[in-house]
Amino acid sequence: MKEIVAQIIADPRYQKNIEYGEPRSGHPEGKVKYHIAELEENLEKLVLRGISEQQYWKLKFLIHVHDTFKAEAIPDSPILSPESHASLARQFASEFVEDADLLHMIQYHDENFALWKQFAATGSYDPQRFKNLLEAIRDWDLFLMFIIIDGSTAGKDSTKLGWFIDEVRKHKNTVIDESWLL
Repeated sequence: MKEIVAQIIADPRYQKNIEYGEPRSGHPEGKVKYHIAELEENLEKLVLRGISEQQYWKLKFLIHVHDTFKAEAIPDSPILSPESHASLARQFASEFVEDADLLHMIQYHDENFALWKQFAATGSYDPQRFKNLLEAIRDWDLFLMFIIIDGSTAGKDSTKLGWFIDEVRKHKNTVIDESWLL
């Protein structure tokens, strides 16, 4: 996976797209490259928890791919839309890996926030949407680690992460709990 991350970083599409972004709600850092730098710092904090080398490199892969196609996406496209940044990132990632679970993680990396927004607005969320997510992801430890890495940045509220982790733990076995929050 280390070599794949190096290939991604060397890809001209990646290099162009990480220059995209302006400071905005949830992303005061602006450019994608600054978001990636924050997430790499968060990954190093998780290393202290004793994650495996395989988990480390998979998380590094997710960090470098997940938001890299915001520049080419149609803004505010639904997560599963072919024009969403998640779908475009998944397509890009599929050129480097065949791991269906990693590709699902890229596709659904913002689903926790979408479910939380529904819950915050109405007191409930679409149970079928949550079920689809629960069925799509296989390695819940890795996915929740990534959600923590991505959601523990300036401009983001970690209580949303705790809520999501609690919801997942009602349905899936995972070692990840709120004590993992950064």
